[in-house]
Amino acid sequence: MRRFLAVLGSVCLAVIMAVGYVLIDKWTAPDGGGSGGAPSPTLPAGELTGLLAQVVVAPELPMTGYSREEFPHWDLNTPEHGFGADFAQYARCTTRDVMMLRDAVGPVQLDPKSCELTVGSGGGWQDEYGFIDRKTGALKPYKFMTESSAVDAEHIVALAEAWRSGAAKLDENTRRNIANDAVNLVAADPSANRSKGDQDAANYLPPGKFRCAYVGRYLQVKVKYGLSVDSAEQAALRTAVDDCVREGGSG
Repeated sequence: MRRFLAVLGSVCLAVIMAVGYVLIDKWTAPDGGGSGGAPSPTLPAGELTGLLAQVVVAPELPMTGYSREEFPHWDLNTPEHGFGADFAQYARCTTRDVMMLRDAVGPVQLDPKSCELTVGSGGGWQDEYGFIDRKTGALKPYKFMTESSAVDAEHIVALAEAWRSGAAKLDENTRRNIANDAVNLVAADPSANRSKGDQDAANYLPPGKFRCAYVGRYLQVKVKYGLSVDSAEQAALRTAVDDCVREGGSG
């Protein structure tokens, strides 16, 4: 009996320790950095080609009447902007605030009342775009940013590009949704963002690892809001999608 009790005690202790390690791992997991509400970084190959097939091809519209104020932002984090239930507690915060939390790496927290971001040791934002060094022609090292003020809230489909693609004819509320949509927002290195500017996919695609995810999200926004592509843009997207399909999707 004593031997049985001793064995039983050892088994119970092992179970308790295993559960404890799981709980410790859960409690110490960093806040932010893909906590569940971020748009999926991957799309199946079939979905990529399906989205490309849905995009309307049309000449770009002129920039007449455009200003960023035609796309009201930053809006409060309401369900229509698509950040999901994991971020519902941040209803007082703007879509930029919530995007910053969603895209953070490591211990980054957002106060749901004050909407202040706190960056712990090792926390920050990893640029996904990357950009080419003009002198060497090589991809520069991806930048890691630890100050929220040093991060750009980038629109994957730039607002000026959305305007040229048909948003000029849309109502203000739809333009508001384009500017605040979770799928259309990503934290980026300002230098990489400047290298893109307001260019469409015919003239700019991320030069590094984010390219296929970018193409997938770009197409999702274009299709969702009925935004067109011109013929050069369509050709560039078709080539990019074909490349991504060969790689196995948009990841």
